[in-house]
Amino acid sequence: MQEIDELAAFAETMAEATRPVIGRYFRQALAVETKPDESPVTVADRTVEELLRRMVRERHPDHGILGEEYGREGLDSRHVWVIDPIDGTKSFITGMPLFGTLIALLEDRRPVLGVIEVQPLRERWLGVAGRPTTLNGRPCRTSGCTRIEDASLYATSPDAFQGGERDSFERVSRRARLRRFGGDCYAYGLLAAGFVDAVVETGLQPYDYLPLVSVIEGAGGVITDWQGCPPGIGSDGRIVAAATAALHETLLDAL
Repeated sequence: MQEIDELAAFAETMAEATRPVIGRYFRQALAVETKPDESPVTVADRTVEELLRRMVRERHPDHGILGEEYGREGLDSRHVWVIDPIDGTKSFITGMPLFGTLIALLEDRRPVLGVIEVQPLRERWLGVAGRPTTLNGRPCRTSGCTRIEDASLYATSPDAFQGGERDSFERVSRRARLRRFGGDCYAYGLLAAGFVDAVVETGLQPYDYLPLVSVIEGAGGVITDWQGCPPGIGSDGRIVAAATAALHETLLDAL
């Protein structure tokens, strides 16, 4: 119990440390590079990840790290930190404040702690396995939505879905009361806070979704891949998150 308290406090210290870095770079003229996967990256992404990696190495040198910009090290360790320095770089480079830093801690390859840090709005979700998720220190809860027809459903972009996936997403999302696009990690925070009912995604990487698991589950929601399996390092990147088990099951059936 004491160990997870200390680790959660350290995760929040890491999240807090990113705020001045983001403040220095956000809405400034930055060079934007294109990575091999066609996604953008800036000095801000790299600086944030370098900072968080350095903090982990100094505090927990026996822990592993998996990050978007600088890869993996020590993944055979019992504890592994997963870092997405800026989830929503496309929003970041276009001045949209709906992006954030994602941090997770895996224990024996299972997520036990997650942080969504949305610096421009000064909002932070903290999820710890077996405990209520908090938003800026106060417990938050998903909505009670159980039907697609009553749900507000988000996805980062319709362009992510191709072929049969696009057909499935269209079939499901058109049934929703409201469908919206954008937000990246912020949509999952809003799901945990009870404002969004479901998020359906494809093409995600482990650093995109592993930090969300403890946040969503601790708020009463459900998050899995499209087959209903718990997200792991080897998942295929197709994610469904929902406010309730009933809504989640309906979404999986419809997909």
